[in-house]
Amino acid sequence: MVALAARPEPVDIDLRQTALICVDMQNAFATKGGMFDLAGFDISRAPDVIEVHQRLLPACRKAGVKVIYLVIAFKPDLSDAGDPTSPAYHKELALRMMRSRPELAGKLLIDGGWDAAIVDELAPQPGDLVIRKTRYSGFCRTELEATLRASNIRYLLFTGVATNVCVESTARDAHFSEFWPILIEDAMNHSGPDFNRQATLWNFEHTLGWVTRSDQVIAVLQTQARAAA
Repeated sequence: MVALAARPEPVDIDLRQTALICVDMQNAFATKGGMFDLAGFDISRAPDVIEVHQRLLPACRKAGVKVIYLVIAFKPDLSDAGDPTSPAYHKELALRMMRSRPELAGKLLIDGGWDAAIVDELAPQPGDLVIRKTRYSGFCRTELEATLRASNIRYLLFTGVATNVCVESTARDAHFSEFWPILIEDAMNHSGPDFNRQATLWNFEHTLGWVTRSDQVIAVLQTQARAAA
């Protein structure tokens, strides 16, 4: 066990039972011309978040911490996106934008498309896992939980976008499923006003898990990697 500096207090984790969950670092949410950009969301912090990942992900791999990417995407025929009886049909941004803007039909968060692809700078490496999802939470209708349990994973480090939507949804479900959710705040970007980010961090600091920063995580990972060398 190692002590990871976090709020509201340090948390003891076993790196052999730890995975990093990289949520939706896709062109849709982090690249100019992607869905968030087209919708008018501020993605100006995306380059900084990508840079944090470029330091954090290699440190995880070197220390033996599993890297799992979550990717939200739909079949081209939208058969897994939900019909009008589903709340996702009415609330999922990609679905709403494609219905209201005909020029975007078939282009947002579609399997195999540019918008749904992980940003080039963070391409998965051999040994990483990529899990596709069709709802905000990575635990909803996916193999994520079974994969974690099969690998005896208990501690989850969360990064990605959006802090207040897919990261929060997945991390909340992690808490409810008896995993330990730890949010890396400088490795995430939010959607909408900044109070959305603040609310998510407050909730995890006080009621759902822990909040830390990438430099704290990397310090622990590097110590572990040196010890194992």
